[in-house]
This record gives sequence, C-alpha cells and structure tokens, in this order.
Amino acid sequence: MPVYPVAARAATSCASPGCPCRDRVPRYPSDLTDEQWKVLEPRARELMRELVIAEGRPMVHDLRAVCDAISYVAKYGIEWRALPADFPPWDAVYAFYERWNKRGLPLEQVHRLRGRLRTRQGRKPEPSACIVDSQIVKCADTVGKATRGYHGGKKITGRGRHLAVDCEGWLLALVVTAASVSDKAGAKLLIIKLFNAFSTLRIMWADSGYEGAPLARWAKAIAAITVEVVRRTAPHSFQVLRRRWVVERTFGWLMRYRRLVRDYERRTDHHEAMVYWATVFILCTETIMDGCAAGVARRRGGWR
Repeated sequence: MPVYPVAARAATSCASPGCPCRDRVPRYPSDLTDEQWKVLEPRARELMRELVIAEGRPMVHDLRAVCDAISYVAKYGIEWRALPADFPPWDAVYAFYERWNKRGLPLEQVHRLRGRLRTRQGRKPEPSACIVDSQIVKCADTVGKATRGYHGGKKITGRGRHLAVDCEGWLLALVVTAASVSDKAGAKLLIIKLFNAFSTLRIMWADSGYEGAPLARWAKAIAAITVEVVRRTAPHSFQVLRRRWVVERTFGWLMRYRRLVRDYERRTDHHEAMVYWATVFILCTETIMDGCAAGVARRRGGWR
C-alpha cells in the first residue's frame, strides 16, 4: 500500500518489456503533476527528437517517468543506484540525465520559465539588475580534493555556490567552486557568465564581501555593470536587508532539495546541473501558481 494517495494516469509510453515504469502511477510528493508536466513536456519532447537525429536511438522508457526519477533524486538526495523499483532502471535514468545536461536542457528551461514568469509579472524578459551572494556547503567523501577547499570564515571544507538572481529571486547564473575561492573571485566568474547571457544588466547588488574598488572597476570595464554594496547598519542584530534578502530566499528554496544540502557530485559541472534541475522544478511550480487567480501578488520594484 503506497504511503501517498495514488492518482490516476494514462498508460505510459515505455516500450521496454517488463520495465516497472510501464504501469507506473504517481505515488511520491516529488512526482510531477499534470500541470507541471504540461509546462515541461513540449521542450523535453523536442529535445528527444533532436537526440534521435544526432545519436540515432529513441528513448525506450517513458519520458515523464524519467523526469519524475530525476525529481526524486534532487528532492530526496538519494544515490542514483537507490532509485525505487517503480522508476526506470537507474542507469537508464542517469544516462539520459547526462545527455540532457550536455545538451543544456536544464539551463535552457530555467531561462525559458524565468522569462515567462517575468513577462506575466509585468517585467521585461531580460533583467536590468541582479543580486549576488555565495553559499558554502559541506562535501561528501565522493568529492575529490582538487575541487573542494577550506573556508576559514565558516570553518567548512566543501564547495561554494556563487549565485546571481534577478529582483524576484529567479536564478540568472551559477558558478560552483572550491570553498576556498573568495567571493570576489567567484563574482568575476559570475559576471563573465552574466555578460555572455544578458546584455541588459546595469547594476549588481551585493554584501560587504564584494566591496572594493578593483572588483567594481573590473565589472564596469568588462560588462558595464555597477556593483553596489548593501551594508548592515547594525552588525550584531537581525535585519532584512534591502535587495540582499532576495538571494537569501533563493538559497532557502534550493535547500529544500536534499541533494543540494550537501555536495555529493564528483565534478563541479554536475553540481551546477543539479542546481539547475532543482530550479526548473521550482520555476515550474511557480509558473502554475502565477498563472492562477489565487497567485500571490508580488511587490514591484523600480528595476526590471
């Protein structure tokens, strides 16, 4: 008997004899709802057709079941080999996860869903401002010494996630480095990614870890971005800081996905891909909520 209520679903398209996903029904909270799948399915189907043309072999397993399996791994932080038996075989799921990452599917979905949300909220699809910050997470023993480091301030051996988000908290760019890499060095890597993806950014808000004339001059010269530091007025008290709280909320959203609470990935690009997948599921849910009449109204700012 399943722990969670089982919803009715049409027969899957799995063509593999004896595969558990042939008769699979949604039973986990991480499974995509019909509304979420309607948002993700068109581009996922299109990419599968591109893969067939490029590599010559169509997918045997059900596409939605594979996406549900990736969502399960991201949400609950399990090993790929520990996927429940009602999903397609773990090696098949991981193989398509890798192929989709190489084709840039999760990042492309992030850009597409973010643009749709910004348009619905009365903003321009391309942002003119961003907020940056970093987060240090501990590493598992699967992470090699070459890609992890020690952060003296937080007393943590692990990796750093350097994020840039727009004024609503939607992810714009991400860089994963060793924890020993400074905020300013991570910001330079972020600015390069932002410059390659957006031509409209003009201002970047940050905390005091990004303060200094060298970084400000470099950002202005390379990407025509003004770095504005938002400082605390009382160092030892809780404050909701202007603009900076937005990126902190984004970190909170990501930490709901247990695969991101600790870094298990052997390579930094694999960890970036897992963050992108978690963001896809977050944006997918938010797209549905924002399209409903009961969606939460958001405060509009001057920057778009």
